[in-house]
Amino acid sequence: MEKKWTVQKLAYTALLAAVAGVLMSLEFSVPLMPVFYKVDFSDVPPVIALFAMGPASGFAVEIVKILIKVATVGTNSNFVGEFANLIGTALFILPIWLLSKKTGLSKKGTALTLAISGVIRIVWSCFCNAFITLPLYAASYGLPLEEVVRMVSAANPAIEDLTGFIILATIPFNLLKFTLNYVIAHVLYHRLILSVASLRKLQAQNG
Repeated sequence: MEKKWTVQKLAYTALLAAVAGVLMSLEFSVPLMPVFYKVDFSDVPPVIALFAMGPASGFAVEIVKILIKVATVGTNSNFVGEFANLIGTALFILPIWLLSKKTGLSKKGTALTLAISGVIRIVWSCFCNAFITLPLYAASYGLPLEEVVRMVSAANPAIEDLTGFIILATIPFNLLKFTLNYVIAHVLYHRLILSVASLRKLQAQNG
């Protein structure tokens, strides 16, 4: 991990933030899920930044990607979703950073780190939806919480209350999203490390 901010680190962080912003804008819906539950691959660049350059770079990529998304696409949740993403950033970056210091950055270590991070984020998502996101969403539109749950869950008739929303929407959606993002980030990071190592070896051989 690079700890000091260098021109190279700033450039890589900015590049990854730009990529994350674009990926966050390229979101797609999932059947039987609420309208504001959309999958994107914007967690891939922050994970790579975190593993390669440390938590500050990971935080920077996360914050910038949210700003890019709001500036270019806007919001479909009255900014509630973006607010939830913002306050959840610490629970994304810090656990991965702390765990990676224990498990290391080997393939096994990063896989274990990301698996534990996924569990933490799913638990956070359940808490966030139950006590922050949905109540704020209801307040922003001046509607009762029960009405909001019914409204956002119209795509899935099996969801009848907040508990059903958490079990049938929040958990499976986040499991799908985090699995896709983390698997891709894991593969790309280790391929990047191998590519950098090969390039340095080639440069050393060529003198």
